[in-house]
Amino acid sequence: MSLHLGSGEIAARAGVIIDSMKSMEGPLLPILHGIQAEFGYVPQDTLPLIAKALNLSRAEVHGVMTFYHDYRDHPAGRHVLKLCRAEACQSMGGDAVAERVKQLLGIDFHQTTPDGSVTLEPVFCLGLCACAPSAMLDGELHGRLDDETAKELVMEARR
Repeated sequence: MSLHLGSGEIAARAGVIIDSMKSMEGPLLPILHGIQAEFGYVPQDTLPLIAKALNLSRAEVHGVMTFYHDYRDHPAGRHVLKLCRAEACQSMGGDAVAERVKQLLGIDFHQTTPDGSVTLEPVFCLGLCACAPSAMLDGELHGRLDDETAKELVMEARR
């Protein structure tokens, strides 16, 4: 997937996704998922195309996209590290782990390292409450994080 696509190519590729899903019941979320799977994010140029195909306003499409934290409006890094921010993880030291990860990566939540290797995202529950604090790296769950395991996770993400 190239990050340097022209708007015409983005529109063409998004159009195929939209056309294949617009007749579904409740097609907006599947279309957004499909577009993000195709490009790694939801390009702003696709929102008016989605709105027109589904007879929605651009504001409605934008509102749905920005409501759900999993949708990105910019390309992610090669690896995506999600840190749980829910209460169970916070009560078990998640805030300290988050600060350590931010320090090690040199970025904050919703940012990508300058070399494009890691995007850091908050997530509000990974379902590993008994193994708090937890994280997910590229879809793989990691529990019982502490300072040392957080460092190991960051090193793995930077590879």
